[in-house]
Amino acid sequence: MRILFMCTANSCRSILSEAMFNHLAPQGFEAISAGSFPAGQVLPASLTTLQEAGIAIDGLYSKGNEAFQNNPPDIVITVCDKAAGEACPVYFGAALKAHWGLQDPSAIKADEAAVKAAFHATLIHIEARCRAFLALPFARLDPAALKHELDRISTL
Repeated sequence: MRILFMCTANSCRSILSEAMFNHLAPQGFEAISAGSFPAGQVLPASLTTLQEAGIAIDGLYSKGNEAFQNNPPDIVITVCDKAAGEACPVYFGAALKAHWGLQDPSAIKADEAAVKAAFHATLIHIEARCRAFLALPFARLDPAALKHELDRISTL
């Protein structure tokens, strides 16, 4: 199963989601991330947060539609409010769509310790959602039931 985490800049929340999901996922599951308007670089704080959590950062980069152009996702999960408000492009095809909104830790205007804490809190939030997703009984879920579970997980 291929999951696309989508955000606007693909520099923070979607990158954290891609890395955490792939860190936890068993064989047969893969996450990628993309931005509707990619920033072209991953925020250094995103990479530092992942490294401090023991999660590999190899291969992470800010990308757009080319990330899934030849291999469409099964599920598209938007992780920021701006991406949720945009129309999902046609090439998402039959992919299930869900919104797991997350506050942007890079938008916090505070001292370095508070910003670092916000990044770590965001990663913990993502981890809880990824673990809930990966614990689902996929063999027993039809698309409607899976969509219901994706929406339920968004409230965690």
